[in-house]
Amino acid sequence: MSKVRVHNFAVSLDGFATGDEQSLEAPFGHAGGRLMGWFMGTRAFRSMNGKDGGSEGIDNAYAAGWGPGIGAEIMGRNKFGPQRGPWENEEWQGWWGDNPPFHTPVFVLTHHPRPTLELKGGNTFHFIDATPAEALAQAREAAGGLDVRIGGGPETVRQFLAADLIDYLHVVLVPIVLGRGVRLWDGLESLEDRFTIESATSPSGVTHVTFTR
Repeated sequence: MSKVRVHNFAVSLDGFATGDEQSLEAPFGHAGGRLMGWFMGTRAFRSMNGKDGGSEGIDNAYAAGWGPGIGAEIMGRNKFGPQRGPWENEEWQGWWGDNPPFHTPVFVLTHHPRPTLELKGGNTFHFIDATPAEALAQAREAAGGLDVRIGGGPETVRQFLAADLIDYLHVVLVPIVLGRGVRLWDGLESLEDRFTIESATSPSGVTHVTFTR
C-alpha cells in the first residue's frame, strides 16, 4: 500500500509549527520566515520555483525528498489561505500563483466546501469536509498507487498523527522560540513508541528528525 508522508515540517524549540496572527501578507504569522529560512536557500526549493542555484548539503538532501513518489497531497485550509469561516472570496487560489509546486491533486480540508479549482501544471484543488481517514481514502484513489503527502499545517498533521495514519514524518527543529502560535505535539503523548526515530544536525543550525513506521 502507498505510504503517507510528511516532509520539511519545521517546528520551533517550544513546539510551534506556525506563528500567531496569520494574514495574507504573513502565511506563518508573527514567525515570518524564521521557521523555513533553512529551506529557502536550498537548491531543491529554488528548483521548485523554477530557479537555478541554491545550497547543497544535508538541508538540500532532506528538502529534495519532498516530491519523489508523491501522487496527491492533503492540506488544511489555513495552509491554502488565511480565510476562516465561510469563503468570502472564492477567487483566492492559494499562496503559490497560477502554477503551484504540487503538480498533483490536492485535497483541502475545510468545513466549507467550494467548487474544485483547476490550475496549471496538473494542480487540482478539491475542497472537502472529511475526517482524516475519509480524506486519505480519496487522496489514495487519486494518487494512483503513489504516496500521499500531508502538507500541513500543524493541526492537520496532528490530526493524522492522532489517527495513526502517518508512515513517515520529517520534522525540522529550528533553534528559535516563538512563544505563541499553533503547536504540533499537543495530545500526542508517547508518539515516539510508534516509530523508529533518527536525527541529523545541519551546519545551518537546524536538526532534522525523522519518524519512520
